Amino acid sequence: MPACGLSTRMGSAKALLDAGGQSFLVRVVSALAAGGCGPVVVVAREAAGAVAREAEAAGAVAAANPDPDEGPISSIRLALAGWGGGMDGCAICPVDHPLVTGATVLALAACLEEESADIMIPTWRGRRGHPALFHRRVFPELLDPALPEGARTVVRRRPSRVRECPVEDAGVVADIDTPSEYRRHFRVA
Repeated sequence: MPACGLSTRMGSAKALLDAGGQSFLVRVVSALAAGGCGPVVVVAREAAGAVAREAEAAGAVAAANPDPDEGPISSIRLALAGWGGGMDGCAICPVDHPLVTGATVLALAACLEEESADIMIPTWRGRRGHPALFHRRVFPELLDPALPEGARTVVRRRPSRVRECPVEDAGVVADIDTPSEYRRHFRVA
């Protein structure tokens, strides 16, 4: 479930930026799909906009967020309300993490199952990253309208139910939010 925000720090839509021959969005959708996630739901600002079209072309389901100013949690709620009913869990990955691999998503899903955890967070060299995986037991909390910090509130509320899965994928911590970070990761002018 990649979520697309305003891209204010980047200055243009991150979802559509070139990330080595594919857009950020296509890379995230591909990693989630290769990691066994399905359906992959992309929540965009506009139902018929460029991001929604790119999501559908990548094989994802596109949904429009009627109230994106509420923050990422509004996109998460929208996706869970529409598609979460039959899922065992969900992976949440911001579109600004285009370097995450499908192998990492598979490893996280295996860790979630092995640990019988409610929440699985990848770590690379001790640093937490994305995507975060949430077991369906946590869905009611994610749907709660009173989350001061969105999904982060659910993660921090009861640390004992959160597990970390060490991975050899620096992409889990590669949060590309600014033009300088973009240039550093993709060697663009």
